[in-house]
Amino acid sequence: MRHAPNDTITWGMMLRKLPTIAKAIPRVVKGMKVANVTDPTQSCGLGWTFEQATLRNPDGVALLQGDVALTYEQVNQWANRIAHYLSEQGIGKGDVVAVFIENRPELLVTILALAKVGAVSALLNTSLMRDTLIHSINLVAPVAIVVGEELITAYAAVRDQVPMAPQRTWCVADQDTHSHPGIAPEGYVNLISASADACSHNPASSAQIFFDDPCFYIYTSGTTGLPKAGVFKHGRWMRSSASFGMIALDMRPEDVVYCTLPLYHATGLCVCWGSAINGASGFAIRRKFSASQFWSDVRRYRATTIGYVGELCRYLVEQPVSADDSRHDVRKMIGNGLRPGAWAEFKTRFGVRHICELYAASDGNIGFTNVLNFDNTVGFSLMAWELVAYDHDSGEPLRGDDGFMRKVGKGEQGLLLARIDDKAPLDGYTDPQKTARVVLRDVFNKGDRFFNTGDLLRNIGFGHAQFVDRLGDTYRWKGENVSTTEVENLLLQHPLIAEAVAYGVEIPDNNGRAGMAAITPAESLATLDFAELLSFARQRMPAYAVPLFLRVKVKMETTGTFKYQKTRLKTEGFDPGQTGDDPIFAWLPGSDTYVRIDDDILTSIQQGKLRY
Repeated sequence: MRHAPNDTITWGMMLRKLPTIAKAIPRVVKGMKVANVTDPTQSCGLGWTFEQATLRNPDGVALLQGDVALTYEQVNQWANRIAHYLSEQGIGKGDVVAVFIENRPELLVTILALAKVGAVSALLNTSLMRDTLIHSINLVAPVAIVVGEELITAYAAVRDQVPMAPQRTWCVADQDTHSHPGIAPEGYVNLISASADACSHNPASSAQIFFDDPCFYIYTSGTTGLPKAGVFKHGRWMRSSASFGMIALDMRPEDVVYCTLPLYHATGLCVCWGSAINGASGFAIRRKFSASQFWSDVRRYRATTIGYVGELCRYLVEQPVSADDSRHDVRKMIGNGLRPGAWAEFKTRFGVRHICELYAASDGNIGFTNVLNFDNTVGFSLMAWELVAYDHDSGEPLRGDDGFMRKVGKGEQGLLLARIDDKAPLDGYTDPQKTARVVLRDVFNKGDRFFNTGDLLRNIGFGHAQFVDRLGDTYRWKGENVSTTEVENLLLQHPLIAEAVAYGVEIPDNNGRAGMAAITPAESLATLDFAELLSFARQRMPAYAVPLFLRVKVKMETTGTFKYQKTRLKTEGFDPGQTGDDPIFAWLPGSDTYVRIDDDILTSIQQGKLRY
């Protein structure tokens, strides 16, 4: 992808930012002090920061959803009651509790209560089902689970395959349980009712949480196929909430963040909610994103800040133009994935002054933030990082004759590596072997260590970077990371598929990469029922992971080391003119089957007439 010259930051651009830089310096210094907790005896983390926010703004609104509006004091006391009850039930520091609740106040209050007793919340993706859900739960060996009533069906289908004691299988009713606890289904303990009479004071355990204690397990799709559980420690919560809430956004008690992003992901939970807590600000959420209701919600909650991913912004831009588009109080937005082509249009149409694009990974140790409000950049990082040359086929970093890696020049794209040290420790995964695979040693000097992000960035000057693409066996679609290995394994469960290779392809005017799979039938093309095949995939995968395109191959080409030639498949994409005799099929929006792509369908896709 070619970039315009104005993507490079010049001295003139920096000089024009001097007033902004001068204004930001005090909060940057203060934020770094808050973020970098180094004293192993200093209380810190999610529970502690929420209690501090409650002291600052007890009567200020903390959580909003629909008609529910709860103050910091109300939320803190609610979480305290649950925390005291959980402690009485034997849940304590280091215990893992799986949490399976959709976006609503009960999810956040449960996570907060667990943090206060020092337990670790395993944040299950609410789209998961069957084998992937079983794997994700058993991977972290939880001692208990809290399930939202809205997800009881999905959990009940796997309950006999996850070792959870019945008395520690809690449920929260699918309603405003702060006003009324509701009734739990048979076989579940109602968490809200059970904790209703517990103590509402801050538990002593809140002050016994330190920077190296784990706070969450946030799942990420990796190259091994099934989800991995990334460890997110309380010290990292301090870095994240201060970096984004104080340094980047300068959040205040009068601010309100509106977030429709899934709260089992780090962007929604740690960046958006963490920023709100840091500023003792309001946090307004919605169960599911709605493009048609987005700005109405923003006005209803008087939001000053919104959380986003690129796909969300595209949906908003595609809505009919309205005279109300800029009639709101939003001054800033934070998130990732906004494409350079849509950046100026979004800013102009919706009147948002500061797009705080960021780069971060839930399993990494580095974050970039666009603090200075330049266009088309993820900003700069306070951590040490480098971009290095890499092999375009394998994605692996290259080493020179001296055994060390080569840094790329300004303007070039390179593989992002982040230094691992006391200022930027790597929390890693629950599996030490998986952590070891992403750590590179002796990169530029003997003894140094770097985290391999697996992402391509471009240095555009003055410490600022631009996100380019993802490497490895994952791609990003609809704001979600998709593991190609997982998709392949699920497709291979179909009795009429002998081989499957999954990868991401670009669709014009869409963010991320859409799923595509090359498949080899066990018998012949004629034996495949494409409506049945689509139904098969949809029953086993989240909607964002189901391939939109299929390429049927008689024989799959491999390299000399028996690896599938994914690079070539990605390049040829879904254009039948590039794929020779291999027929290409597409799942068109609103349909229930795959249809063969002809010239008319291809043109409609390429011209954006079909909305994905």
